[in-house]
Amino acid sequence: MTSKNKLKYIFIVLVIVAAGFALSDALGFFNPKPYTAVSHGAHFHYVPEDRDPNVGIDKFPQEEPGPGEVITPTGQIMSKSEWEKQKADEQ
Repeated sequence: MTSKNKLKYIFIVLVIVAAGFALSDALGFFNPKPYTAVSHGAHFHYVPEDRDPNVGIDKFPQEEPGPGEVITPTGQIMSKSEWEKQKADEQ
């Protein structure tokens, strides 16, 4: 195999690896947060992973939750301890 062919195969492998990282990032594999910013016109809404599909995107907050806060599946921002207590009471 000539060096030209080796370079061609190395280039193809690098493009495939880069495309794999780009796809993984687009699918949110590298997102450590339990919510995603969803573009809604000229602004963003922060939507949790366990979002209630019956609640519209416009019902979710436009600001990120602070430390110790979570976004509920219906779009409210609550303290983490209050949310965990509410979930435990429901069970």
